Amino acid sequence: MAEKTEAATGDAGAGKQPRSVRVVLLALMIAMMLAMLDNMIIGTAMPTIVGELGGLEHLSWVVTAYTLATAAATPLWGKLGDMYGRKGSFMTSIVIFLIGSALSGMAQDMGQLIGFRAIQGLGAGGLMVGVMAIIGDLIPPRERGKYQGMIAGVMALAMIGGPLVGGTITDHWGWRWSFYINLPLGAIALVAISAVLHLPKKRSQARIDYLGAALLTVGITAVVLVTTWGGTEYAWTSARIMELIGIGVAALVGFVFWQTKAAEPILPLRIFRSRNFTLMSVIGFIVGFVMFGATLFLPLYQQSVQGASATNSGLLLLPMLGAMLVTSMVAGRITTSTGRYKIFPVAGGALMTVGLFLLSTMDTDTTRFTSGLYMAVVGLGMGCLMQITMLVAQNSVEMKDMGVASSSTTLFRTLGSSFGVAIMGALFNHRVQDTMAERAPASGAKATEQSATLTADALKALPTAIREAYQHAVSAGTHGAFLLGSVVAVLALVAAVFVKEVPLKGAGPKASEAPSDGGNDPAEAKAVPETV
Repeated sequence: MAEKTEAATGDAGAGKQPRSVRVVLLALMIAMMLAMLDNMIIGTAMPTIVGELGGLEHLSWVVTAYTLATAAATPLWGKLGDMYGRKGSFMTSIVIFLIGSALSGMAQDMGQLIGFRAIQGLGAGGLMVGVMAIIGDLIPPRERGKYQGMIAGVMALAMIGGPLVGGTITDHWGWRWSFYINLPLGAIALVAISAVLHLPKKRSQARIDYLGAALLTVGITAVVLVTTWGGTEYAWTSARIMELIGIGVAALVGFVFWQTKAAEPILPLRIFRSRNFTLMSVIGFIVGFVMFGATLFLPLYQQSVQGASATNSGLLLLPMLGAMLVTSMVAGRITTSTGRYKIFPVAGGALMTVGLFLLSTMDTDTTRFTSGLYMAVVGLGMGCLMQITMLVAQNSVEMKDMGVASSSTTLFRTLGSSFGVAIMGALFNHRVQDTMAERAPASGAKATEQSATLTADALKALPTAIREAYQHAVSAGTHGAFLLGSVVAVLALVAAVFVKEVPLKGAGPKASEAPSDGGNDPAEAKAVPETV
C-alpha cells in the first residue's frame, strides 16, 4: 500500500501538490470542521433547545452522549481503515454523522435528541481519525508539516466561530438548523472524496476483534462517565463512581491482556514499542488536558471578573488561538524545510508550562491586555505541540498501522480533555465555594452553591458585596486550575526531552539516507516484530 500511495502522490516536496490532492485536502478540512464545530455550535443553542423540548434534567446528556460515542468509536474507525481501506471507512463515518445530524434536527423530545446525538458521535469518531490517516497516506511525513497550519486553522476557526455561528443560526433560523447546517457541508466533502480520492483498495482476511472492541468500549465509556459525573452528578466517593472506576479498570486490564492474544488486535501493543509513539501519546494526553481546561475557564474568568460579554465568548480566546495558529504554521514550514522537529515539542512544553503559570497569577485587577499576553504564551506552546504529536506518531509506525496510530493519538487527546475538564473543574469549584464561604455571608454562599458559574445578567443582579466576593472566588478558582495545569504541563516537557529525533521520511533531500532509530521507530527503516 505504501508504495502505491507514494507513487501516486509522491513528490510533494518538489513543488505544488496535484490538483486532485488539493481538492481532497479541502474536503478533509471540511470534514474536520464538521467534527470540531458541532459541539461549539450546539452549546450556544442549548438554552433554546431546552426551552422547546424541555428535559432540563437531561441537558448534560446531549453533550455526554456525543462525547461517549465519539471516544468509544475512535479506535474502531482507525482499525477498520487499516483493515478494509481508508476511503470506504471515512465516507461511511461521514454518512453516519450526517444521518445523526438530520435525525437530531428532527428530534421531538430530549430523549430522541440524546439518542440521535449518540449516532452523530459514532460518525464523528471516524472523521478526525480519517482526516489524519488519509493525510498520512497522501503526504510524506517530511512534507506533512506544511499542512499543520491548515489543521490548526480549522481548529482555531471552530473554537472562535462556533459560538458566533451557533448564536446567529439559532436566532435567525432556529436551533434545528444548528444540525441541518452539517448536511450541505458533509455532502460537498462526500462528493469531492468520492470523485477525487484514490487509494489502494484492500481487504483483510482477518476477523474484526469484537471482544477487544467491546472491552475497549466499556473501558472508555466508564472513564468518560467517571470524569463527567464525578463531583457533579455524584460525589467522587459515591458508590456509583466507585462502581464505574472498578468496571473501567477491569475492562481496560482485560483489553490489554486480550490484545496480546487476538489475531488482529484493535490496538496492537507493538506500536508502543516505539519510544517516540509512546511519548507522543503522553504529550497528546497532556495537550488535551490543558487545552480544553483552558478553553473552559478562560472565558469564565473574563466574563465574571473582567466583565466581558458572553455573546462573543469565542473571541475571548483569540490571543491563544491566534498564537497557536501562527506557531503551528511556522513549525510546519521549518519541519518541512529541515526535517527536524524535536525542538518544537521541547519548546512547546516549556512555553505551555510558563504560560499556564502566568495564567494562575491572574486576579481581580488583571487587565485584559495582560491576560491576553498570558494566553498568547499558552497558545505558542500548544502551537508547537498540537500537530507535531500526530506527525511524529505516524512517522513511528508502519504504513499498515497508520489508522491505528492516528486513532490512538486522537483517543489519548480526547481522554486527556475529559480528565482535564473533570479534575481542573473539581478544583475550580472547590476553590470557588471555599472562597465564597470566607468572603460572603450565608446568603452569598447560598446564591452560588448551585453552580460555580453565573451568567453575566445573574451576576449583575447580585448585591455588590456578594458580586465582589464571587469575582474573588472565580479568581481563586482559576488560580488553582491553571496552577494544576502548569504542573501537568511539566510532564509534557519531560516527555519531549526524551524524544529521539528520527529524520522524517519523504521528499526531503536526504530522507532516503535517514538512519534507523535501532528499532524504536520502525517506519524509518525496518518493521517492528509482530506481537502474537
